[in-house]
Amino acid sequence: MMRVITVGLVAAAVALGVAGPAVAAGPEGGEVAVFSTEAQPLDVYRDPEGCHALPAAAHVLANLTDRPVKVYGNPFCLGPSVVVPAGHGTHVPGGAGSFSS
Repeated sequence: MMRVITVGLVAAAVALGVAGPAVAAGPEGGEVAVFSTEAQPLDVYRDPEGCHALPAAAHVLANLTDRPVKVYGNPFCLGPSVVVPAGHGTHVPGGAGSFSS
């Protein structure tokens, strides 16, 4: 009887482990992470909408959303842009740039 309970608990734990990440993914959205320097934490924008000025020391942008992000060479999201597809990244102009999603 003890073996049946143990097997049942192990099976439940495995099922939860497999289903857990799929449930945790949630609705559409995601994050944009910006790396500036090794001495400071990432700037993370959760479910970003609209225009966001990049940090002064910004160096790399990672698009972890489910949609493209546009990177601009000015802080106003105006003019020419570079499109960063979902799941990709790019170097960014620190201090003067911005991104929109």
